[in-house]
Amino acid sequence: MVQYYCPYCNPKYQFQKKSSKGTLICDLCGEDLVKKPLIRLNQIIALVAVSSLLIPLIYTFIFLIKNQINPSQKNYQAKSYLMIFIKDQIS
Repeated sequence: MVQYYCPYCNPKYQFQKKSSKGTLICDLCGEDLVKKPLIRLNQIIALVAVSSLLIPLIYTFIFLIKNQINPSQKNYQAKSYLMIFIKDQIS
């Protein structure tokens, strides 16, 4: 549904009626009603700003859960035989 509004009147008290030409006019002031766009520029800018902040957060949260479910099998600690070899080299 296309919405129309009067740019001069309070949105609370706007009433629409058709003129003799067939266009919609404001019942209070008699001005032509303006078509309200479905998506405005400031909505697009706000969506881009919010997504630029939320996407890295969601991405980090997904990988945090993934690593909790399937922990890495890599062992970064030194092997015991390597420690003995280094100890023998030092002595």
